[in-house]
Amino acid sequence: MRRLVWLAVLALSGAVAAGDDIVFPRQASQGALVFGKVPAGSTVHHAGRALRVSGWGTVVFGIGRDEAGPLEVDIERTDRSHTKVTIEVARRDWPIEKVDGVPPKTVDPPPAIAERIRREQARVAAVRERDDARTDFAARFIRPVDGRISGRFGNQRVYNGKPGSAHSGMDIAAASGAPVRAPAGGVVSFADPDLYLTGGTVVLDHGHGVSSNFLHLSRIDVAVGERIEQGQTLGAVGATGRASGPHLHWGMNWFDVRIDPQLVLERTAE
Repeated sequence: MRRLVWLAVLALSGAVAAGDDIVFPRQASQGALVFGKVPAGSTVHHAGRALRVSGWGTVVFGIGRDEAGPLEVDIERTDRSHTKVTIEVARRDWPIEKVDGVPPKTVDPPPAIAERIRREQARVAAVRERDDARTDFAARFIRPVDGRISGRFGNQRVYNGKPGSAHSGMDIAAASGAPVRAPAGGVVSFADPDLYLTGGTVVLDHGHGVSSNFLHLSRIDVAVGERIEQGQTLGAVGATGRASGPHLHWGMNWFDVRIDPQLVLERTAE
């Protein structure tokens, strides 16, 4: 089934064959998760990183919000022959919203709070370096909660004239306490009910460096190291951390590269 999913993804993205045994998309969008096919046992490099190759030859990597491209993927087969694939990056228009009158301590937190934020973000960044052989990322993803999309990946706000970080995921408005379901299977790599910015936070690792994060949770129902199947409840919607109201922030990463969950849903919808 998972093999069929990535084959469908390649077909939808206008795939180009770089040989009888290598297939990648001709073009992919900023914020996309890119699938490719190579001969099993190949050695594959992209962006200075060796990509894990599944038993049936699937590789995956993410494209950052501001990536200009073109991207290069280097493949060495088991017979030592080499192929280089080039992928063009489709740029997106990112909305910018200006917000004035924000309390200064919110924009520039005091040193003690800034240090706490730094420590907590470093903990989350560390678990995103996990590179398991599991291929949960190749499943058809589902939305973790029903509701209106209230914030989109890549949008940016300027607070009191100072640019803030681009939005790193999808915000889904939902009632406090609504169950949050795993969009795909994985292993819980992080769970903490009280981070300063993100409140109740869970990171679910889908394998090959792909992970989901769920923020502002009012309740966490899973523990680090636990195997979670798609659709299983991992917590509840809340407004913990720095949140203006109850909602779920669902973010996705390929290692330290942030990717757009909406694109992942669209590319596995057929």
